Amino acid sequence: MVKTKTYRSAASTAVHETIAGLNELGIVDKQTMRGFNESCLTTVRVFSPADIRALREREQISQTAMALHMNMSKESIIQWERGERSPNGASLKLLSLIENKGLAAIT
Repeated sequence: MVKTKTYRSAASTAVHETIAGLNELGIVDKQTMRGFNESCLTTVRVFSPADIRALREREQISQTAMALHMNMSKESIIQWERGERSPNGASLKLLSLIENKGLAAIT
């Protein structure tokens, strides 16, 4: 599976790819590269059940529609909103993208 990177902007993409190339050549060290990762890549945060529901309501979609857009089951969305389970991994990234750029960012 190939992991894709989501950048904050086109400028961030250009800067990050340039620095990554310099890192591969050994010109930029790992510590500097980590700094560029934090500043250029979309950040992921922990979402509470209330945050998830508020995000879904802000986008004016149902639990079923959100599940379809995120390629998961409706039950997962329900469990997140009830606090029975918490999103992790790729789900957190998708929620962060929706929060920052709207639902159109993942459709």
